[in-house]
Amino acid sequence: MANVIDITGLPPERIVFAPSPLAELSAALHALSEPGHHPGLHGWVTATNAGLKTDLADRLCEADFLWRSARSDILLPARPGATLAEELDELDKIDDERFVAAAFEISCSSTYTRVTPSPLVDADERARVREMAAARGPRQAAFTDRMLTDPDGLREWLRRLFEDCEEAFFGDIWRRVGIQLAADARHKTELLRHKGLAETLSATSAALTLDEAQGDGGGTRIVLDKLAVGRTTAYASPADPGVTFLPTSFGWPHLVFSHAPGWRPVLQYPVAGPELAAPATLEVVQQRLEALGHPMRMRLCRTLSRGPHTTGELATTFGITSPEVSRHIATLKKAGLIQTRRRGRYVLHQLDLQVVARLGSDFLEGVLR
Repeated sequence: MANVIDITGLPPERIVFAPSPLAELSAALHALSEPGHHPGLHGWVTATNAGLKTDLADRLCEADFLWRSARSDILLPARPGATLAEELDELDKIDDERFVAAAFEISCSSTYTRVTPSPLVDADERARVREMAAARGPRQAAFTDRMLTDPDGLREWLRRLFEDCEEAFFGDIWRRVGIQLAADARHKTELLRHKGLAETLSATSAALTLDEAQGDGGGTRIVLDKLAVGRTTAYASPADPGVTFLPTSFGWPHLVFSHAPGWRPVLQYPVAGPELAAPATLEVVQQRLEALGHPMRMRLCRTLSRGPHTTGELATTFGITSPEVSRHIATLKKAGLIQTRRRGRYVLHQLDLQVVARLGSDFLEGVLR
């Protein structure tokens, strides 16, 4: 499973790395509403939520479907501005139909990659959006009705909300992290210019790779290792072809991918920290979980977690043949769960405790990515 961006023939200068205040604000708001996704930010989340005025906290709850379970496309600018005000000005230029359709695309659309009519002009779509919003609770239902009946007023309300967030807490955050994000974007731009896209993607995220097909009909694709399937092209927006990468300080472990029809693809990637170990790929995580699904291999792991054992010792302990043990060990070793070393004429196997300890966080990071 993966998301794919076809970039065949795209000039390198059309691949943009830039920080976005609006995208970073949306990442911070997501962390405030879903702290369980971001264990490293618990202290900040607690302090920030405690400092919010009641009115602002209530308004954030009303609109949180735009950033809570997923990120609305309107919060991920394809052409980032230098300030939040500049990006909000650009947001104001989007017509109501496109704005409202994008706002509901993630939270209420069953097929994100399919072009659907705006609920402002299509009665069936409007009824479906209202029904799904009602299932989320009275706050979202009320917010949805306001957006459908008075989109201009709701958009003004939303802009004031973001401006109040900037005054209450985000202004200080952006002064602190904006410099770091700008430096990372400059570094990635230089890397792209001098080392090429493949190395740049590798430095951006372990979940990003470049696939260059060979032969007739071949093309060039950016592949995102995500637990989802999606496909788009750098030419999805004919007037502005390209791909935009937005660094984030608040986003880990998410790799957010915006690729609605007609919109330029945007990826928001977490800036790597020295304390973060490289995550295992989704394929490796699945392989490890499958390897542990057999009851005999679980019993072997219990013994091997206590120290190194030979194949013969394991066969005697569990009452099975040495070839059976070898087959189970081979499966565990292929999944990277077992370390093997030779001591004289003996071959000793032992559970890799560090790999096993990371398995839960690797799985969580994979499904949240």
